[in-house]
Amino acid sequence: MKKLWIVLKYELKEYFSNKPFLIMTVALAILGAAAMFLPRFFDLSDFTGVQVTQREPETSTQGERELYLYLDEAGILEKEALTAVFPDADWQPVESREEMEALMSGGELSEAGLEETSRTETEDQDAAGQGRVPQAGFVITGETSYEYYVYNKSMNDGNMVMFDQVMGLLYRSRHCAEQGWNLEEIQAMYDVPISVTEQVLNKDSGENFWYCYVLVITVFVMITMYGQMIAVAVTNEKSNRAIEVLVTSTTPNSLLFGKVIAGAVGGVFQVGLILGALLCSYQWNRQIWGGQLDRFLHVPAEVLAAFAVFGLGGYLFYAFLYGAMGALVSKTEDVSKSVGGLMVAVMAVYFVSLIQLTNVDGPVIKVLSFLPFSSYSTMFARIAMGTVAPWEIILSAAILFASIMGVGVVGARIYRMGTLRYGNPIRLTSALKEIHRDK
Repeated sequence: MKKLWIVLKYELKEYFSNKPFLIMTVALAILGAAAMFLPRFFDLSDFTGVQVTQREPETSTQGERELYLYLDEAGILEKEALTAVFPDADWQPVESREEMEALMSGGELSEAGLEETSRTETEDQDAAGQGRVPQAGFVITGETSYEYYVYNKSMNDGNMVMFDQVMGLLYRSRHCAEQGWNLEEIQAMYDVPISVTEQVLNKDSGENFWYCYVLVITVFVMITMYGQMIAVAVTNEKSNRAIEVLVTSTTPNSLLFGKVIAGAVGGVFQVGLILGALLCSYQWNRQIWGGQLDRFLHVPAEVLAAFAVFGLGGYLFYAFLYGAMGALVSKTEDVSKSVGGLMVAVMAVYFVSLIQLTNVDGPVIKVLSFLPFSSYSTMFARIAMGTVAPWEIILSAAILFASIMGVGVVGARIYRMGTLRYGNPIRLTSALKEIHRDK
């Protein structure tokens, strides 16, 4: 135990005396905390819904509004319908399809005919809106049909959906007028407000989904990033022959456990400080954010406790596996090959866990929540979003931490076996067979 403590202190000193490591940790924590204070210094009321600073009301000028073109061939258009659906748009009529195409393409129409000219931002604009960039154009060809003109259509273009509402409104208005019906009364009947009071007796999966999603990703990043660092640290001592000196003064078990535990402490310190700064800063400024980030950062205490237990357990489990994989090679450039299979397993668990987040009470995630290689995310998700019996939590945690000890012992034996073996990487199956023979 004394030798383990010596190795652990040395490895922790290496982490916490590393200036880039500390600077990055503190800088990210400060930046994350500062971001949570932004509404106190900048007006984010459009997002938060909370007015903090007084500002002059914005005056919308015609030049600032988006320009839309229209050609009413059916003679049914009513400006009231356009402004009801497109309240912030500036609608301008055109005389023909050719004029619309010309304006949409960046040209303008002169008295002599169509001339293609480039727009300039400095030229004076007339009342018809020539020279401005039209957002889109519509040609109404019938009571229930129209053509849509756009120069470059974006992925989130919703103009056709909105104009469908215009056409529907016009059609209903004409039909009600012909039948002598009152359109406003009919709309009021369909748009009657429904009052509902929701009583969630246990957990709201929809509300808890996003912070659970973020925390699962956090553990995944910790495993992949710090696991690789642990594997490289284990291999590095073999590549520079330092292991030959170390094994004379300590034991392979102490070396591996010391390195893995130190790496775990370093990773937990870095991620914990950054995550803690974000959560605490948001809680301090939650009211001024209007609760807009609750789904990501307003995490209940019991969920954080479950994350600490299972997240740390899963991190340690894979850290020992990464350490064992690092002991199989003697060159740092071979580490990526050694941990490749382990990385595939981590990725598979990660994606399956995210897919199953929408069905936390299903049979797949229930089985995975008791397996040590996946319980760090699946059992945590069940606690955060579903219903879990206390005995299930205790059993899953016991299996996980027993597996950590088992993986640690096996990893230490692999490390001891491979300490003085140089040359080609050792295959994992060969290492396990040799360990079995040595029992």
